[in-house]
Amino acid sequence: MYRTCLLKCLKPARNHLPSSSACSTFSTSTMSLFKHKNAKRIEGLDKNVWVEFTKLAAEPGVVNLGQGFPDLPPPSYVREALATAAAGDNFMLNQYTRGFGHPPLVKALADLYGHVCGRSIDPYKDIVVTVGGYGSLSHSILGLVDEGDEVIIIQPFFDCYEPMVKMAGGVPVFISLKPPQERAVGDVGDSGDWVLDRDELASKFNCRTKAIIINTPNNPLGKIFKKEELQVMADLCIQHDVLCISDEVYEWLVFSGHKHVKIATLPGMWERTITIGSAGKAFSVTGWKLGWSVGPEHLIKHLQTVQQNTVYTCCTAIQEAVAQGIRKERSRLKEQDCYFTLLAHELEAKRDRMAQLLLAAGMKPVIPEGGYFMIADISAKDVDLSKMEGDEPYDNKFVKWMIKNKQDSTLDSAEAILKNWK
Repeated sequence: MYRTCLLKCLKPARNHLPSSSACSTFSTSTMSLFKHKNAKRIEGLDKNVWVEFTKLAAEPGVVNLGQGFPDLPPPSYVREALATAAAGDNFMLNQYTRGFGHPPLVKALADLYGHVCGRSIDPYKDIVVTVGGYGSLSHSILGLVDEGDEVIIIQPFFDCYEPMVKMAGGVPVFISLKPPQERAVGDVGDSGDWVLDRDELASKFNCRTKAIIINTPNNPLGKIFKKEELQVMADLCIQHDVLCISDEVYEWLVFSGHKHVKIATLPGMWERTITIGSAGKAFSVTGWKLGWSVGPEHLIKHLQTVQQNTVYTCCTAIQEAVAQGIRKERSRLKEQDCYFTLLAHELEAKRDRMAQLLLAAGMKPVIPEGGYFMIADISAKDVDLSKMEGDEPYDNKFVKWMIKNKQDSTLDSAEAILKNWK
């Protein structure tokens, strides 16, 4: 109302028309002030932790361990497949492919997930290929969440969940995984010990609840939800007729002694679950930005509607290369030379090394059961950050402080561990 009234006041009288130069000034300055504002759906969502910390990590002498991408080359056969797709004889692989997913890729995915889930999956009706797992999350939320719908989000969570729900007009409802009681000094934690309180979880479901987002293995905690934990969520979803958006992009990055269970395989859950996967995480090609959603036709069709009216399709050559990769790994899924298995073993060794480095730096790592990430308890450092500017969480301030205050003793300890590592 205020904007409308003010614009009316600025409107010139007919017998006092301004000069053309004045009109130009008005249209490029005053009008832009009032007309060209952001849409309300993105109000307050402009800040992003990755933008801020990636900028800090670009400073000299800083190593970025926060973002989820590996520092090792992808399988050579996948890279060669992409090169062949782009520069080979079949030049049509440089043109548009089917909007909901390149036929060879969706067929390969249907075969893989049909085997894993123990059911028949229609490649054209039960799958949509998206621009990364991000795209699958966005499509799921935009296609299924309406204004005022509540969406349960488990903390800690991948940072895009909350803004995506808000942009769709939904209402995020949070519940935290609870860490175990304090351990002995110097001991390490286990991400599997972090659990949801069942009564608290049940209290989050009501007639307004549209969906719950789960992430297993969890980013950033590394927790893999056990079948018993997933069953509790499944029972509540069925009881309250709630959808499940299951972010499983780290499904293959499972460390020794642990098993990944898909909630969609539990009784009554296929019909209400969107399962999200990622080529970037599966093949260490995060820059290719290719993901997919798998689920029942009556849900996937809504994600396909979002796809056809936003990005339309994904890169054909990349989809062709990933299709070949999926087929290759599907054929040796239970063999030791399967890339999915080899990658998890390699990352597990790096996980153990990182835990030792954190211990040497006076922190208490929480050992992840899967995924790229590891969190650590920094309370023992007891750093006084009260004089740092800004109203933000202590851990955010601590990371900034740590970037700027490297201690020689900590670096020396880390160097000794690396030299002695076997």
